[in-house]
Amino acid sequence: MKALAKTMMHNRRALADKAMKAAITARLKAGKDLVSPICIYSVADAHGVRVTFNDINMEGMYQRGAPPRIHLSSLRPLARRAYNCAHELGHHLLGHGSSIDELRENQLVRPWDVPDEYSADTFAAYALMPTLGLRNAFAKRGLKPETATPVELYRIACQFGVGYATLVTHLMWGEAMISRARADALRKFTPRTLRAHILGSLTPNPLIVADEAWGGHAIDAEVGHLLLLPPGTRAQGDAVVPVADLADGRLFEAKRPGLVRLDRSDTDWAAFGRIARTAYVGRADYRHLEDDADD
Repeated sequence: MKALAKTMMHNRRALADKAMKAAITARLKAGKDLVSPICIYSVADAHGVRVTFNDINMEGMYQRGAPPRIHLSSLRPLARRAYNCAHELGHHLLGHGSSIDELRENQLVRPWDVPDEYSADTFAAYALMPTLGLRNAFAKRGLKPETATPVELYRIACQFGVGYATLVTHLMWGEAMISRARADALRKFTPRTLRAHILGSLTPNPLIVADEAWGGHAIDAEVGHLLLLPPGTRAQGDAVVPVADLADGRLFEAKRPGLVRLDRSDTDWAAFGRIARTAYVGRADYRHLEDDADD
């Protein structure tokens, strides 16, 4: 039994090493560095993979063919969609066959017990949260993974476009930056309670926090999302509107699809907001198109 467990551990390490190298190669071939957060949909496009959102209750689907396609459920949270896209792209770049990923809660077999699923998950984690990028994110904020608060980790998760729990899991299993006990303690905080802590009140709306260390890359959101941006941020457009000035920044709500420039007059902080329709269905390339005024 001990020998079998040792063999499984060795195999997982080999699979993880291969997946991590594939993730690094995928970023570089797409013209991305190994530090910055990425738009996984543009990376998939750079690799010739067509991404489409559907209103089907699943995690995702990879369809090998010409062209290769990824189908994602628009019913899943925005961060989960990005992770699922990275997971399906992992299937493509690691040479796996076509596959359908049911909702995680409906799966009878743990994904990490299936070699291809474990590899695709590991690829997704390193593609979205590269080691150098995480170290840079903590360093720029003067934080350490073992002592950062749940709210501080939530901000870093927002920066990389992943869920809070996904970041905690990767910090423990992928990066060994935090202990299991620390991860267990962090998992007691849910996104809902963290949003309430940050905003001072409960809200069902998803919240994206982009602080001064955000780094200038685009902020992806959907209509109805809340954006907590640095104090004094202005919106050059009506896709988002300010709703409150809080102690930690100015709160905006995404009101309509489209692009909006966000900046502060007294600093060089700036970013583009890319707002998609709620539960958008269609090609990923067109998710930020504004509504037609004649509709």
